[in-house]
Amino acid sequence: MNWFVSIDLYCERTCLGFWAEPLNALSNIAFFIAGFSGLYTAIKFKKNDSAVLTLCVLSILIGIGSFLFHTFANLWSSFADVIPIWSFVALYIVTVIIKLTGKSFFKVGGIAITVTAIIISIVWIMSSGSATQTEPSSDMLNGSIQYLPALIAIWYFAIASWKKKIDIHNWFIASAITFMLSLVFRTIDLHVCNFFPFGTHFLWHICNGIMIA
Repeated sequence: MNWFVSIDLYCERTCLGFWAEPLNALSNIAFFIAGFSGLYTAIKFKKNDSAVLTLCVLSILIGIGSFLFHTFANLWSSFADVIPIWSFVALYIVTVIIKLTGKSFFKVGGIAITVTAIIISIVWIMSSGSATQTEPSSDMLNGSIQYLPALIAIWYFAIASWKKKIDIHNWFIASAITFMLSLVFRTIDLHVCNFFPFGTHFLWHICNGIMIA
């Protein structure tokens, strides 16, 4: 496996340079803002929830990994990109299940871990090894189908929290809508390239940062 093989997946990249994707790279500041603002809020209000704090740190790691991927654009930086993302998704799903049920990890941990494992397995199958992809996806959705399980999970949590009349159900709904919008931007990146050479992938980063925040 060549860890330094060049990867060209996005509209904005037209050469092999470090700054060939300036908007895609710099828009990762959204993940840093989400992560650090979350840590600041948790510390300020003394919410020492290890899962929430870990999610904040993972948001920052997503920003770092994605920045590396959109600058170095090779195989090792691709893994630096996807590992924090799916680690965040897995922990988020487990955490929300526990929060919604109001039970301890040990009482619902088995179910949560099973659900998470199934979702991650589906993602891996549907993405067909997207971490090692070196050229743009040939499908109309530009590889966004791999995020369908995450979208389903977010909408499930939104509906479940609304039915349970949980105070923050509006935040879940807003997150689900924002994620849908971000998926649109990720999907149309290559389709709009002819008349918008910067593409729209950077808006995927910004919307996801807003969703996490």
